[in-house]
Amino acid sequence: MYQKIFKKQDMIKLQELLKQNNKTITTAESCTGGLIASMITEIPGSSSIFRGSVVTYCNEIKEQELNVRKETMIKFGVVSCEVVEEMCLGVEKKFDADYSIAVSGVAGPTGGTKNKPVGTVSIAISSRNSEVISEIFIFEGDRRAIQIQASLMSLKLLLKILLKNLDK
Repeated sequence: MYQKIFKKQDMIKLQELLKQNNKTITTAESCTGGLIASMITEIPGSSSIFRGSVVTYCNEIKEQELNVRKETMIKFGVVSCEVVEEMCLGVEKKFDADYSIAVSGVAGPTGGTKNKPVGTVSIAISSRNSEVISEIFIFEGDRRAIQIQASLMSLKLLLKILLKNLDK
């Protein structure tokens, strides 16, 4: 249903690019609850490119495990570019990876606000020694649909960066 976002062939291409360039990835997930890591590891041979993942569902774990600053979460909210950027940098360092993905959002059905309704998801991608990019998306559907769309979009954004950086 969401194959237009990111297909299995895209995942294979993503992993082949990483393998060919001897690069690794890691993830820090909140609202997706480990779904991105699961999608990555569905592909045989992913152990050569995937370093691990952290599911930081509560704010205290974001602080403890990823060094996300409490001040950042208070000032911008947990579903923000600023928080997922800090999550990216924290998980990249923790797992000594070349690339990282971080996701935080409101998967619903509750928890939405006027400024951040259900379906709001912040995604960040980081590459070692490079700038972190982040973006906020609004996905539609039930909780599972939002989680799937957020996971696929994060992988799509990573592939876009890999194609720019590695496919030369």
